[in-house]
Amino acid sequence: MKRQWWKEAVCYQVYPRSFKDSNGDGIGDINGITEKLDYLKALGIDVIWVSPIYDSPNDDNGYDISDYQNIMSDFGTMEDFDRLLLETHQRGMKLIMDLVINHTSDEHPWFIEAKTSENSEYRDWYIWHDSKEGKEPNNWASIFEGSAWEYEPVSEQYYFHTFSRKQPDLNWDNQEMRHAIYNMINWWLDKGIDGFRVDAISHIKKSFDKGDIENPEGLDYVQSFTRHMNQPGIQTYLEELKRETFEKYDIMTVGEANGVTIEDSNEWVGEEDGKFNMVFQFEHLKLWEVHDKKLNILKYKSVLNNWQVGLHNSGWNALFIENHDRPRIPSTWGSEDYRMESATAHGAVYFLQQGTPFIYQGQEIGMTNYPFTDITEFDDVHAKNIYNVDLAAGREADDIIADLQLNSRDNSRTPMQWDNSENTGFTEGTPWMKVNPNYTMINVQEEERNEHSVLNFYKKMIQFKKSHDIVTYGDFKLVYAEDEHVFAYVRTLNKEKLYVIGNLTDLEVTLQSENIQYNSEDIVLNNYAIEAHNDTSLSLKPFETRVYYVK
Repeated sequence: MKRQWWKEAVCYQVYPRSFKDSNGDGIGDINGITEKLDYLKALGIDVIWVSPIYDSPNDDNGYDISDYQNIMSDFGTMEDFDRLLLETHQRGMKLIMDLVINHTSDEHPWFIEAKTSENSEYRDWYIWHDSKEGKEPNNWASIFEGSAWEYEPVSEQYYFHTFSRKQPDLNWDNQEMRHAIYNMINWWLDKGIDGFRVDAISHIKKSFDKGDIENPEGLDYVQSFTRHMNQPGIQTYLEELKRETFEKYDIMTVGEANGVTIEDSNEWVGEEDGKFNMVFQFEHLKLWEVHDKKLNILKYKSVLNNWQVGLHNSGWNALFIENHDRPRIPSTWGSEDYRMESATAHGAVYFLQQGTPFIYQGQEIGMTNYPFTDITEFDDVHAKNIYNVDLAAGREADDIIADLQLNSRDNSRTPMQWDNSENTGFTEGTPWMKVNPNYTMINVQEEERNEHSVLNFYKKMIQFKKSHDIVTYGDFKLVYAEDEHVFAYVRTLNKEKLYVIGNLTDLEVTLQSENIQYNSEDIVLNNYAIEAHNDTSLSLKPFETRVYYVK
């Protein structure tokens, strides 16, 4: 297995709007990120992934880009970005950006020009179709609810959008469009950034020839993932993308690869022929839905074990449990009653697998979901669409809000909780989104003071990874595979062994092993006080995690 800097890195995702406001307008910005670089360095971060800061009308929090080579004024200027990049590099860290190339904003000059005429030189840069019997070209649904087609009255045609109607999809069959995208990518790489997280990249190829989707339930529109997610022919685009851009630079590339399976993984992340260094896969995220009271531990272990085994010596995993699209772990997979314990148990179990770990802002202090009570408190376009669709279908408003309170993307987008001052140190103005009322107890300042906090657990875990190759390059083997409560595995490198054990339930659990001797002197990470022991059995408290390192 080749040693690579991006395999050894610890990454941190910054959602700029909610990270740190430097000018008092209530919106996080680039200079706010720069202010907090020393915090990230002290945490042990090597790579900062910055979510979109490009010019955008902000229909989908910056994932609707109107100018790829300008900065949204909410966030600052290009000069501010250049300073952030310089100061990141001066601290020995790297910076990667979000790359959104499945679609643009409908306010991008390309689309504005494309819709002026069927003869526009930009017309074929997007996907257009005539109506079918006076209605949409097919019955495909947008990921954000409703039809995936939007009528454009000037040309009397429909354009396609995988996401919101303000995010028209680019037509990757058009060579001129592709090369315009490649020129933009190389412009940023020449500026000195260290790579990209590539948004929604598995959706760039569509299978329109398959027509309508079966609709036994008689829905107005049918979810269309099977027509635009990891479709045949996508590798041709990805090969060209890599050849024209990524492979010319020593960078880190992460593909957001919804729908990519183990069987596809070599084409996507193979050590020799992969198009990306690693991908974010979503199989494990799909195991918990809003109506599930608990995470199915057996299925969770099975999915992640399959990815560990499937990519062994052939590819590379991107490890994560939180991001800007997911609710908080203590409020979903874990327990707010055991906030510290569940945040650290889930943290250790994912972080110490083989792969490059990503930490989402606030995850390292155990932030929780926001207690939403009304639709007016939400900002997320997807949440609002769900609310309107469900309300029209006859669901009670309170029931819809209860679901959104658990699974809305806005749960991860509330302001970062820095201290217990007004507005939690995020802004001196009025925050763009309400601060979680528990900020007085859960914040960076308080976590730094508490020796047994989530933050200090993460710091210790990160430092252990940095000083022990076994975490990056060691083999992985699942143990206690049939246990319904515990996720445990052993990492092996030469004569070293690392036993990672996490009780992911609120129950007390006893483990028995014929092969493993657990000695308290070998513990390097734990989230409960440990009594001296040297035994083949373990008694674990709710959400207890232990990591034993044996040389």
